Parts: sequence; C-alpha cells; structure tokens
Amino acid sequence: MNHTKEKAIAGTTTGLINEGETVTWHARHFFKTRMLKVKITVMNPYTLFEDEMQEGDFKMMKHKHIFKPAENGTLLTDEFSFEAPYGVIGKIFSYVFLTAYMKALLVQRNSVLKEYAETGKWKTVLL
Repeated sequence: MNHTKEKAIAGTTTGLINEGETVTWHARHFFKTRMLKVKITVMNPYTLFEDEMQEGDFKMMKHKHIFKPAENGTLLTDEFSFEAPYGVIGKIFSYVFLTAYMKALLVQRNSVLKEYAETGKWKTVLL
C-alpha cells in the first residue's frame, strides 16, 4: 500500500497475529495521516479471522476475512462494515464517496495479498 504510506507502528507489527492481539496502522487518506488500531477478535486458522477497530476515525469498523478452498487455490471473501462519524453528514459522505473508496482500497490490498501468496514474495514477510 505504498500510495497511502501504510505502516504498522504498534502492537503486532511483524510475523503472524493471533486472537486478542492488536496492530496499529498509520496511513495517509484524504490528505491527512490517520491512525487505526484494530484487535483480532476472532481467529479460526485457515478459515476465518475478524478484526475490529479499537481506535481510529470511524465510529465503528469490523472486517471479517473468510477463506474457503477452491479448485485452483483459496477463495477470500471480505465482509467489511463501518460507520462514519458526524451523524447525517457522515452518512451522506459515506454514501457519496467513502463506501466506494473503501471498496477500491480493499480490492487493491487483496490484489497485493494475492501476488504475495501466489509467488515467493510471502517469504520476505514471514521468514
């Protein structure tokens, strides 16, 4: 995620993360460096994990990652839910812009994850 300068800065920042652990991210979105601290609330290895915002700019954020075997590998499904702050103004901003922005961000991130998973690049992260 070079374009957002995303970086893990606290909590579990290297290797694998487990249930109950947190990671804090810094990234640039909407012309400002933002912080997001998430906690892994559910971890079922090889099938599912879920993270929930502990601190950050959203009013609420949950992200469920579901993995299912497929003929040619693994199918990843994201269930991402969030609520913007600022009441009605936040709802309008979400409807007009933020939902599409977050979807595009997830699609881009998953493209990078796919590249790492399907090549030897994963070794640079986990070994």
